[in-house]
Amino acid sequence: MAAVKLLMTWDIIPGQEQAYFEFIVREFLPGLQALGIEPTDAWYTAYGEGPQIMAGGTAPDLAAMQKTLSSKEWEDLREKLLKHVENFNFKLVKARAGFQL
Repeated sequence: MAAVKLLMTWDIIPGQEQAYFEFIVREFLPGLQALGIEPTDAWYTAYGEGPQIMAGGTAPDLAAMQKTLSSKEWEDLREKLLKHVENFNFKLVKARAGFQL
């Protein structure tokens, strides 16, 4: 079984920066870990086009990731994130080392 990576992108809603960063540190990252998704990387786009934030996390295999993403706990965590961000998107890819798109 191969590890699977959840790649997420979003933009912080203007004026939500302080609340966003507090939510990410206090709830989102610990919430991902509680769901069995291990955060692996996060990228902030300071200049240029594209999503403002790119973040990733892994699960041991596709079945585990699909179970997590279909859970009420994931939906609740995602809904909380959406109070602070817009243009949220995600996809699943086979996990590998380094930056992934």
